[in-house]
Amino acid sequence: MLAYTIRRLLYAVPILLGVNLLTFLLFFVVNSPDDMARMQLGAKRVTPEAIQKWKADRGYDQPLLWNGQANGVAKATDTVFFNKSMRMFLGDFGRADDGRDIANEIRQRAMPSLAIAVPTFILGLGVAIAFALLLVFFRASALDFAGVVLCVAMMSISGLFYIIGGQWLVAKMWQWVPISGYATGLTAAKFLVLPVLIGVIAGLGASARWYRTIFLEEISRDYVRTARAKGVSETGVLFGHVLRNAMIPILTGVVVMIPTLFMGSLLTESFFGIPGLGSYTIEAINAQDFSVVRAMVFMGSVLYIVGLLATDISYTLADPRVSLK
Repeated sequence: MLAYTIRRLLYAVPILLGVNLLTFLLFFVVNSPDDMARMQLGAKRVTPEAIQKWKADRGYDQPLLWNGQANGVAKATDTVFFNKSMRMFLGDFGRADDGRDIANEIRQRAMPSLAIAVPTFILGLGVAIAFALLLVFFRASALDFAGVVLCVAMMSISGLFYIIGGQWLVAKMWQWVPISGYATGLTAAKFLVLPVLIGVIAGLGASARWYRTIFLEEISRDYVRTARAKGVSETGVLFGHVLRNAMIPILTGVVVMIPTLFMGSLLTESFFGIPGLGSYTIEAINAQDFSVVRAMVFMGSVLYIVGLLATDISYTLADPRVSLK
């Protein structure tokens, strides 16, 4: 297990380097530092001196990938790529264009994102699995058919509709919770109830339909017929055999989603005024703050690789027959 984990972590290094290089090229080849300076300064203040000063203040006055005028290692280190991208491997995300420390902003905004994402993830998973098991228990019945139709209908509706509809009905018409905003401590609960509820409902259709397909495939296996022949009840078959043996495909989708919890939800945080990482990314895109966007892309890549590693490890915990080589 340890050797496999170390080997996978070493494999992740060239992947992250490739993602970092590709992101860098997309930002600085399509939009050069001069173009970035012009966009930030505006048409009225764009002079060669102003552009040079803007680049010098933010460290963009160096060569992009290779510094031919430097000596030795400095040819590679005294570049924009090394100072802006490679330092992120050490946790140094630099500063945003407005001067704020990006790492500090990420630390402050991680908790609001997790406050929404974790309850939504846990409740959504539990409700979707329970609903799927209910449909499988009453499979080939009117309830099963109605449940599948409901899942398809929920899948066909945009998540934006759930957000706007929920805000209008629950917050504006019934006035049970605030429409938007955020607070610290226990006061935050009244701001989080609606976005969490909407997140669970919005993802229920696709998740329940997928879990139902998995459970139906497992329930036709030979081991299920053997369990029934031994007198095991239908409830015991579902929870003791089908659910347990369906953990591998469930973990495939579930564990990979865990790293995305830290990145926040772009739509939910923006519409509900939650100061999380999702709204932070939207604000950076709107302000054309490429330093923040690059940092969020890099962090997302790291978390996704960690999620894939956690998925492989969780396979062995769910099924001892799975070996890591």
